[in-house]
Amino acid sequence: MTMFLRDGEGSIIRREAAAAGCIIGGKMRSLTRRAESCRPHRRHAGMLAAQCGFAALSFCCLAALTRAVSAQTSLEAAPLPAPFSAARPGASLPRGWEPVRLTDRKKLTDYTLTEVDGVVVLRAHAVGAASGLAQFTKFDIRSAPVVDWRWKVSALVEGADNRVAAKEDSPVRLLFAFDGDKSRLPLVERAIFYVTEKLSGRQLPYALLQYVWAGTIPVGTVIEHPYTRRVRLLVVASGPDGVGKWQSLSRNVFDDFRHAFGEEPGDLAGIGVLTDTDNTGGAVEAWYGDIRFRPADR
Repeated sequence: MTMFLRDGEGSIIRREAAAAGCIIGGKMRSLTRRAESCRPHRRHAGMLAAQCGFAALSFCCLAALTRAVSAQTSLEAAPLPAPFSAARPGASLPRGWEPVRLTDRKKLTDYTLTEVDGVVVLRAHAVGAASGLAQFTKFDIRSAPVVDWRWKVSALVEGADNRVAAKEDSPVRLLFAFDGDKSRLPLVERAIFYVTEKLSGRQLPYALLQYVWAGTIPVGTVIEHPYTRRVRLLVVASGPDGVGKWQSLSRNVFDDFRHAFGEEPGDLAGIGVLTDTDNTGGAVEAWYGDIRFRPADR
């Protein structure tokens, strides 16, 4: 997709964003000019416009993974994602899980409930596709910061590299959306939030932490999203070891967020799973077991 952003001198900056599926048009130009009006120096306007444009495209996709939770006034004692194992094979998704379409232009990943070794799990099948499932919450992650889960993949995504936007796919992801004080963010990031929330009509999370299974990137690596610093990927599995077998993992989400972002997290606003091969065009199957939170070991 081609988008046009007006810089501070009135010229048109032409940018290519073929991988993004958000339609921007004149509204983006208007909102970007409005965001530029709060810049400290005119010479930064072009940079701001370009960053707003590319990051807003990414956040249009991110917006699909969250929704406003302001109507919920009390925190949950602990998030309890509805267990897949309590459902029947072939049945509808457990209550609370919602399908997430990233953009209208992307094929959907196929998610079904299936029985494996006597236990019902979530199966994901992606062929050049990207969509997810999410469950929304409002929860102080400090009270139960440890998440336990298991997953399995049929293969790695050939050619994927989470450090490169055009190759950024993963056979499995766990996603955590967090609230926070956006007024403390730098000007460019606040402008990105403003533009994208106007475009998407959704309240965006303050930050998004993703656990991914990478091809060659070492476990423990933190990857900053190519277009926005408000999304960080943490590699929790890497390489072909374990492919075709169930992996059981435990992570302290509070500690991982603090490590990835350099600050403490706000309330947890959403949990998601995502299997995607849209950038590489590959095919993969994956399976997700139940996701559970618990207090940290004393």
